[in-house]
Amino acid sequence: KKKKTPPPPPPATMAGPTPLNKKTVVKKRTKKFARHQSDLFIRIRDSSWRKPKGIDGRVRRRFKGALPMPSVGYGSDKKTRNIHPNGFKSVVISNVSELEMLMMHNRTYAATVAHSVSSRARRQIVERAGQLGIRVSNAAAKLREEESA
Repeated sequence: KKKKTPPPPPPATMAGPTPLNKKTVVKKRTKKFARHQSDLFIRIRDSSWRKPKGIDGRVRRRFKGALPMPSVGYGSDKKTRNIHPNGFKSVVISNVSELEMLMMHNRTYAATVAHSVSSRARRQIVERAGQLGIRVSNAAAKLREEESA
């Protein structure tokens, strides 16, 4: 048997605070809920869940062997809800001033720079986040190394 090599350490730009929450995330269900009879009709094959409304529906009446319906019991633990694999909750940031609100919560929340932010503003946000000790989940996006001539 081959021994698995440990994953490489994260790049230097991702260095920052460690997440506060140490609890492991447990998902009660990872599969999507299939829409009733979505296997019979191509037009609704990949559609999202819709609650069955028919008077005789097996799924709505929760018969044995029928598709499961979403219910509150499938919800995640409140302490681990909306947590990314890196251990942080995500907040979308558009400018440097929005970054200031994460200063006291840098072990719970990580900043995610919005898609529409320019590379110049993005560079300022990443620099300020380094000063405040805030993790930026997409710090390397839209950044190119400048060639020294």
